[in-house]
Amino acid sequence: MAVNYRLMSCTPADVFEVLADGWLYPSWVVGASRMRGVDDAWPSPGSMLHHSVGVWPFLIDDTTSVLELNPPRHLLLKARGWPMGEAHVAIDVRSRPAGCIVRITEDAVAGPMRFIPRPLLDAMVHARNTETLRRLAYLAEGAAREGSAFAASSPRSPRIPHPPVSPWTVA
Repeated sequence: MAVNYRLMSCTPADVFEVLADGWLYPSWVVGASRMRGVDDAWPSPGSMLHHSVGVWPFLIDDTTSVLELNPPRHLLLKARGWPMGEAHVAIDVRSRPAGCIVRITEDAVAGPMRFIPRPLLDAMVHARNTETLRRLAYLAEGAAREGSAFAASSPRSPRIPHPPVSPWTVA
């Protein structure tokens, strides 16, 4: 199981505001190329994102679904990427004095990825999720600095309300 952490200069609610907008998924998830659709109920448990994985013209259409949601603290996803398999991806967010810390935990649960030696698989997933958290931080911290400007301009999904924030710097 690969585990990554990142300190972010925003609130947990800012992070979940990004997660609540399914159309932003390819902006922060490494490997996701485009969105094909977002269930109206996203990010409620059982709802799905319909996305493509890969690089054109070698794209695979697949889905990611919500297994658990406890905003703004916890989101558990089932990410599908067949023919490689499926993974459970947990995103957990905790408040810190200068913002928050985000942990992403990913574990292959089905398909050929389960048979890759664990140290090798974890190293590959860890590298990918380092960039995934970097991208998520850009979006969440940028929205916090801008007063959630992208949220106000995008009516595509409901927002998780959060209190006003002031910019922080993380050393």
